[in-house]
Amino acid sequence: MKTLFKNPAQIVTVDTNGKNEKRGHEASEIGVLEDTSIVTENGKIVELIHTRNATGKYDEVLDLSGKTVLPGLIECHTHTAFAGSRANEFKLRLQGKSYEEIAKAGGGINTTVQAVRKASFEELLELVIPRVKYFIAQGITTLEIKSGYGLSFYDEIKLLQVIGKLNDIFPIDIVPTFLGAHTFPPEYKNDHAKYIDIITNELIPYIAEQNLAVFCDAFCESTAFSAGEVDVIFSAAEDAGLKLKLHTEQFNNIGGLETALKHNAVSVDHLEVLPEDKVHAIAGSDTVAVLLPGVSFFLDYDYAPARKLIDSGALVALATDYNPGSSHIQNLNLIMSFAAIKMKMSVEEIISAVTINAAKALGKEKETGSIETGKNADFAIFDTNEYADIVYNVGKNLNWMTVKKGKLVYKKEP
Repeated sequence: MKTLFKNPAQIVTVDTNGKNEKRGHEASEIGVLEDTSIVTENGKIVELIHTRNATGKYDEVLDLSGKTVLPGLIECHTHTAFAGSRANEFKLRLQGKSYEEIAKAGGGINTTVQAVRKASFEELLELVIPRVKYFIAQGITTLEIKSGYGLSFYDEIKLLQVIGKLNDIFPIDIVPTFLGAHTFPPEYKNDHAKYIDIITNELIPYIAEQNLAVFCDAFCESTAFSAGEVDVIFSAAEDAGLKLKLHTEQFNNIGGLETALKHNAVSVDHLEVLPEDKVHAIAGSDTVAVLLPGVSFFLDYDYAPARKLIDSGALVALATDYNPGSSHIQNLNLIMSFAAIKMKMSVEEIISAVTINAAKALGKEKETGSIETGKNADFAIFDTNEYADIVYNVGKNLNWMTVKKGKLVYKKEP
């Protein structure tokens, strides 16, 4: 099927000239086109053509006058598959308790673990479906979702099967990540070695055999897994063919970054307390720095050093980290505005961070994340004629239409 996306006010291509990433000053070069239309066929972008020359035969013509087209947005870090509420812990934090204090007292992640363990597959699926719909309505065409709230063989597999089912239900790409190393469950609080054995010798082999996840992730923090423990888990995951991600440098520097880089992790996520002398280590690697300003806002905590990372040539992506405890924020637009106001990123750098660099954080940069011929026809089409409006309108979703592989998957009701 040949489709013409005709006459938008702007097309923000995020053209990479074949590099499929944006580093340093290139993150500000987002390739804005006017008087141009997009031709797609069989789910791929086949041509960017001057609108006056778009006179051929098409199966469908979509008039985008007055609209702005971006590559489909990429949400590269979420914990969307969860049950229960942590509103009570939110109240405790407002009273002065820290996230780490609540976790050490038995709350935090383990509160959600108990809710997930009680929920059936069907109940979890029913909870997650509307959340995915909300992401799609924002223009998101690729969505990462982690497990990590089961922390037992049965419940981690249950979560990954729920995530897998979402790929059957929705037309967007949903990327599953195994996060069994999120924290230690209560039953193994005093026997870390046993739980790590379950992860490395039971869960990872089964997940790899059943193709239940693309990535293996871990949380390297003083309240979770040490760098040495992550090293053991990552070695097992690599042997099983899983790609790697790491939550690290959120509250403490305990060797997580070095472990991630040693294993050539696809991304390191958080970095709120990244020391200045370690910025160049990331910048000199192909590992994407996924920054999560929603966490900093929600916990009233430090923001990651986005400017130093970008100016040093690092690959920087942005994500919501949507979860029930530390970033109960599902609005990617709001995250983009936080990045501008609190992290001093330019509008152009932000767009690169939620498109091509976020795609690279999921290993999908060769197929999506920019509007270049040969790539998937994944578009977020915004109801504005000026791309800066997307970040300027804080917390407001301007997305008008979401297109995945050339097909309309969402259109805003009039």
